[in-house]
Amino acid sequence: MIVIKIIYRAAIIAALVSAQLTHISAQSKRTGVNAKPSLAKLKNDVVNHPDDINAIQIYYDAFLEANPGSEKQLKLQMQTWVKQFPSNPYFPVYLKRAAKLAARTNDKNVLGRLKAAVEAAPDSMSRHVAYIEAIGPDNPDIAARYDDLMKAFPENANIPFALAKAYIEKESPKAKPYLLKAVQADPQFALAWYNLWVDAQRWGRFEEGWEYIKKAIAADPKNPLYQYRYATSFMGLDQEKFTALSFKLAEDFPESEYAVRALGYLASQSASAEDVIKCYQMLHDNFPAEKVGFYMSSYFDALLPTDSQKARALAVEMKASKFAEDDNWTELLAQANLYIQGKELLDKRQPAQALTVLNKIKLPKYSRFVRENLLFLKAEATDQTGDHASAYGLLMKVFSADPSPALQTALYSYGSKLGKDQAAVKADIYQHLLMKAKPATPFSLRKYIGEGNASLSDYKGKILLLTYWFPGCGPCRAEMPFFENVVKQYQNTQLAYVGINIVAEQDDYVIPFHNSSGFSFTPLAEVKGRDKGNLENYGTAPTNFLIDQTGRIVFSDFMIGAENQSHLKMMIDLLLDAPTGFFGGKS
Repeated sequence: MIVIKIIYRAAIIAALVSAQLTHISAQSKRTGVNAKPSLAKLKNDVVNHPDDINAIQIYYDAFLEANPGSEKQLKLQMQTWVKQFPSNPYFPVYLKRAAKLAARTNDKNVLGRLKAAVEAAPDSMSRHVAYIEAIGPDNPDIAARYDDLMKAFPENANIPFALAKAYIEKESPKAKPYLLKAVQADPQFALAWYNLWVDAQRWGRFEEGWEYIKKAIAADPKNPLYQYRYATSFMGLDQEKFTALSFKLAEDFPESEYAVRALGYLASQSASAEDVIKCYQMLHDNFPAEKVGFYMSSYFDALLPTDSQKARALAVEMKASKFAEDDNWTELLAQANLYIQGKELLDKRQPAQALTVLNKIKLPKYSRFVRENLLFLKAEATDQTGDHASAYGLLMKVFSADPSPALQTALYSYGSKLGKDQAAVKADIYQHLLMKAKPATPFSLRKYIGEGNASLSDYKGKILLLTYWFPGCGPCRAEMPFFENVVKQYQNTQLAYVGINIVAEQDDYVIPFHNSSGFSFTPLAEVKGRDKGNLENYGTAPTNFLIDQTGRIVFSDFMIGAENQSHLKMMIDLLLDAPTGFFGGKS
């Protein structure tokens, strides 16, 4: 497991805690089905695949739809699965969600007792939580109840903050006025200032958010959480500041878990292998293994192509550590040995044997540095056997799915051995892209800005970058600056950038986010239950597609960050520079 996988698993859990139940902020996908399966089958799917977040989500939603008013039974089911699968990180989160639903009541006596408990101890956050959960934070009556409490205790900052916190956890635009009342009552309320920053991210008001979180830091300068969020909020928007603040956090709070998180996150979002290795080396050298063990597999991934012996030594060290994760380091040590052996065989001009060894290496899906390097080694071994065509084809297959400048250079090199000049290689590239291009399923969705709908046909003649997102989605917001870095290099007659908001409950955020963030996408509103065809996102965000000028999906299932902005630019340039035959060919 490398760090990007950890980050996205954390994103899934964070989204489950805070977002609407039907929307998960992650890149995981599921296979759609037309028939509506029974609850028994969905329950069986969960038991058979307890690590499949989508299986759990589908069951959860289906149960609530089929059994209104049976939230307590759902809570009991989640409790059963928590006990049955004790190492699973998702069931406790779903149990917490189900418990909140089960706590809701219309019983006036119960609500009266909870209100009296709050009035007796208005600073008790646990009493506020019990009261709010019993009413339900989405109950329109709750605002009036808390207005009464604020009038009764006008100087108490915890009363407006309690309601604001409930709204923040629901990613509701209703949070801000109550947060402002909290800091008005107590200007040193650091947590309220911090949550104003959280809320500002969802409005796209980044500069305003930085002012809020600086006030949180001033109110509580010894809390590294606020420093960490301040540093990471510059990622993509100001990479130099993001880097400097992350290193400063590690220096100022060397004993904190947030020092580890800052260096780990910086490594995952750095563009160069050198910077990545620097961050992981700092983690390795300055923190105990129990704090940084799960980052070390990412360190291994960065080291293996550049210093394979050091990567092997790291695997030996971690395998011997009691903090090694299951048999992960046993597997990584075996991969390091295979990698070293394969390179040595290549150096000895024994390509067939090298290829046999290299083909045994099984990389994690999210391997960042080894994957492309291993591809080049396999191509080199194949080429050394004299099979230039297969080496060329190996690179071409990967390039047509995820083009990069390094792959293009390698393609030109291997193509020349087949007597192909650059024009011939480009012709082959377009032939491969043509074979996989599929007409996108049409859509017509309401525009948030302007009148009427926007349809797929409206973008004919332009390349369309289409992303599914929602304002509360951290990974979506993190990706958008990198999209913007690429998009702004093109004229709007060449490229359109569209974002489909998948959480209608966050509609109030959308236009302000668009107008304040500086991101140039056109926001569109999702329609629940529509047939998305091959533009399906399965309820997840961010999910991205690149559609050509004739309305065909050419690239999909990609994510863009600091290290691969050039990949997106190459995708777009390939479509802009495509020969006439590409658009007139059979699709």
